[in-house]
Amino acid sequence: MARKKKKNIVLENIRIEDYAAEGRSIARVEGKVIFVEQVVPGDVVDIRLGKNKKDWAEGHPIAFRSYSPERTEPFCEHFGVCGGCQWQMLPYEKQQQYKHQQVKDNLQRIGKIPLPEIQPILGAAKTRRYRNKIEYTFGTELFMPKEQFHALKEQGINPHEYGKQGVAGFHAKGFWDKIVDIHTCHLQEEPTNAIRLAIKAFALEHQYSFYDLRQHTGFLRTMQVRLCNTGELMVNLVMGEDDPEKREKILNHLRAQFPQITTLLYTINTKRNDSLHDLEPVTWYGPGYVTEQLDQYRFKIGPKSFFQTNTAQATELYRVTREFAELTGNETLYDLYCGTGSIGIFCSQKAGKVIGVEVIEAAIDDARENAALNGLEKTHFYAGDVIDICSDAFFEQHGRPDVIVTDPPRAGMHEKLVQKINEMAAPIVVYVSCNPATQARDLALLNEKYEVTKIQPVDMFPHTLHIENVVQLKLRS
Repeated sequence: MARKKKKNIVLENIRIEDYAAEGRSIARVEGKVIFVEQVVPGDVVDIRLGKNKKDWAEGHPIAFRSYSPERTEPFCEHFGVCGGCQWQMLPYEKQQQYKHQQVKDNLQRIGKIPLPEIQPILGAAKTRRYRNKIEYTFGTELFMPKEQFHALKEQGINPHEYGKQGVAGFHAKGFWDKIVDIHTCHLQEEPTNAIRLAIKAFALEHQYSFYDLRQHTGFLRTMQVRLCNTGELMVNLVMGEDDPEKREKILNHLRAQFPQITTLLYTINTKRNDSLHDLEPVTWYGPGYVTEQLDQYRFKIGPKSFFQTNTAQATELYRVTREFAELTGNETLYDLYCGTGSIGIFCSQKAGKVIGVEVIEAAIDDARENAALNGLEKTHFYAGDVIDICSDAFFEQHGRPDVIVTDPPRAGMHEKLVQKINEMAAPIVVYVSCNPATQARDLALLNEKYEVTKIQPVDMFPHTLHIENVVQLKLRS
């Protein structure tokens, strides 16, 4: 049954039938597929539609008539508000089941190529406090759920005025200017929450300004906390004003309160965006970097370095990659989108030679430094576009690849690079992906020369909709 209200269509008593990828579930009403957020299969809800096409629609729940027996109690007080861990209401076993289904659906529906059986997902042993890096935002606009907003109005308090206060946490989902004030985040081990709360308290006590995202003014802006399994701890405090007196006071306070910080940095950012790529962090205390370890390999990580954010599961992901590469000790391995060299270095023990290629020059500098840190002489890293670098002259100098590992960003590989891989004709290609949809598109193009021989999903981010997937391809004979 449907009713119209203020030109919005509301569907009542709708049973959610199945999971639909990207964190949404689906219902079917009179033959139309409805994609619904914030629900799980088995929920019975009233849905307000947003987009409404002939054969499909999108909506969100406005009332729950009954809850699915699949649900479990979320463990975080901020669940449903901050938007960071969308699936806490699902038992972890169910999360893995739906993620496995997401990989299968994408590869079959988009790839449309013959596939072997997909191996069971490699779940995480640690489903809380698994991140080695978190970024917090300071702001002047408190995000309030509707219930809190209306409760304040009933008490005679202006919620808009109340909301203008110093807050520290995460951007609210769908709001670029409002911040969820976080008390306890379960994504990273302590002292991450203690550090954030201490900075907030110090700023409020000493009347330091918080960054106004609308006016682009204020002192406290963002902060990155990186905690390695080696125990090393990095904090980079980003400030919107260059005020030496304030800076010295707050950094000295942080250093005194948290002696476990091994490297403390600050960055002055007076731009209108939060990107750090064109800024230079300044080391206040310590060496200016931390060291992380995967198996026997150590990696130097600076404040702007990219590194997998779940160390334990990154180790599993790289082990799968190394296994799929089928290295015997003699092969030349090409690591495309090599970043700071972590996959190539991890695979180096069983390779004859590793050639890493990455377009970001700073990442290649890190890769070379990481290779030196591990005493590796068989790894060679080059900055530039793979299409330009991998020429006949380059192959003559370094050898053609026996194995190619490619780990592109979420957008997948450029079509010209897929064609280049087909041309290089390495016997084995290992495709590591954080987006099975774009991976499936690329696999369809690689199908010209390669067949998919193994598929292994790996869960890097419990309680979220994200899934990594590793695919082995072999050259057709």
